[in-house]
Amino acid sequence: MNEPVTVTYSLEDVLKRIEDKLDSNQKELSQKIDKQSEEIGDIKVKLTAVETELKGMNKRLERVENTQDTLVKEVSDLKGFRSLILPIIVGGISAVIGAIVTVVARLAFFTNNP
Repeated sequence: MNEPVTVTYSLEDVLKRIEDKLDSNQKELSQKIDKQSEEIGDIKVKLTAVETELKGMNKRLERVENTQDTLVKEVSDLKGFRSLILPIIVGGISAVIGAIVTVVARLAFFTNNP
């Protein structure tokens, strides 16, 4: 049960295999890191493009908001003008009626008092 372990390879061969395996793993790891670095670079380029597009959309949205504010103000002004039209028309009609009544009254007064 306690038999000694015998190694059939030389220590130099074992160390060489270990060194080759480490070199292989390091090479694979370097390739993976390079590939991921390229992918990160692509992501950064795409992110920059998205940021640029968002800035453009933000500027367009600001213009739309400014146009909306202008339209709201103009509609408000039109509503205010519309509310002034009725009193102007009523005042004009009242003035015309008052003038007609005055003319008729004067004509009636002058025709009765020669």
